[in-house]
Amino acid sequence: MRVIYFDGYCGLCDRLVRFVLPRDRRRRYHFAPLQGTTARDRLAGAGDPQDSDTVILDDEGTLRIRSDAALAIVAGLGGVWQSAALLRLIPRPLRDAIYDWIARHRFRWFARRDACRVPGPEEHERFLP
Repeated sequence: MRVIYFDGYCGLCDRLVRFVLPRDRRRRYHFAPLQGTTARDRLAGAGDPQDSDTVILDDEGTLRIRSDAALAIVAGLGGVWQSAALLRLIPRPLRDAIYDWIARHRFRWFARRDACRVPGPEEHERFLP
C-alpha cells in the first residue's frame, strides 16, 4: 500500500491531496494526516510525525521525504505526470533546499487550516485515520 502522509492543517498539503485524488485513476495512493493515529503508529521509528514539515510517502515500505516524496507521488500518477521523474536529475541537495524554502513559507502563502481535511463519501476509503 502506498500512503501519502500530509500535514492536515497545511493548505499546500491539502492542495496536493486535492491534486492527486482525481489524477490517481489507478487508486494507488491512500492518504493519512501526520496528526492521525496511522502516522503515529506506522512512522513511530521516524520520530514524532506531527513535528514533520514535509510530505512523506510510504512507497510499499520505502519511506520517501521532501522532494523525493513529492516527485515520486507525481510521477506515480502515470501518463504525462511520469515526466516529473526527470526532475530527479537535479541534485537532491538543491531540490531539497527549494522544497525547504517553500515549506518554511507554506502557511503564509497557502494558509493554515483550522481542521484536518474531511474526505467526502466517494473518497472515504482512501483516507486512513
